[in-house]
Amino acid sequence: MQPGEGGVSRLTVFGLFAVTAMLVCYAFEKRSRWLILAFSGSCVLGSVYGFLQGAWPFGIVEGIWAVVALRRWWVAG
Repeated sequence: MQPGEGGVSRLTVFGLFAVTAMLVCYAFEKRSRWLILAFSGSCVLGSVYGFLQGAWPFGIVEGIWAVVALRRWWVAG
């Protein structure tokens, strides 16, 4: 899709997937420590999305959240 054609870009769909995965994993993470790990992975996806769209502060913060969640997963084990 070319810019200006309307519709939803693949980058937007990727970002929507990443943020939705973060929400779902966070909401259910008390059920399994593996959902904490999945939350960490979805934060990595959110970070990639932030950098790809040019919002580097968002990308940095999501990267930090990924590390925090990874540590929470490690401690929960």
